[in-house]
Amino acid sequence: MAPRSRKQLHDKLRQRNCPDEVAERVLDRMTDVGLVDDEAYAGMLVRSQQASRGLAKRALARELRTKGVDDETAKAALDEVSPEHERAQAERLVAKKLRTMHGLDATVQTRRLAGMLARKGYPADLSMQVIREAVRQAPEHQRD
Repeated sequence: MAPRSRKQLHDKLRQRNCPDEVAERVLDRMTDVGLVDDEAYAGMLVRSQQASRGLAKRALARELRTKGVDDETAKAALDEVSPEHERAQAERLVAKKLRTMHGLDATVQTRRLAGMLARKGYPADLSMQVIREAVRQAPEHQRD
């Protein structure tokens, strides 16, 4: 079974008609012995989602909220993501997507790349800087 947050486990126990006071005692015991650790879960989720899906801090924060991780724990996990790493991740995503867009007009490429980065939670100013630079350096847009 994949790791889960305390809230996810509590919801699953409630779904299986477990009384709330019993669920709380079980989850408290699991936390005491180290089987439930929202801080470790948040850190793992941030690292894996950033590596596999290329999500930015904003999207990662939304993901953590939906998993039931409290704001303080989420903030601590998100503080591990440096702005330089986030920019490098955006550059990798743009370079990968740009390879599939050969032959399209620069404005079309820019629009599609901006949409892709926006869906992954990247800030607009960072996205546009990375996209303009990548499109400008693309061989098909170089002047002969």
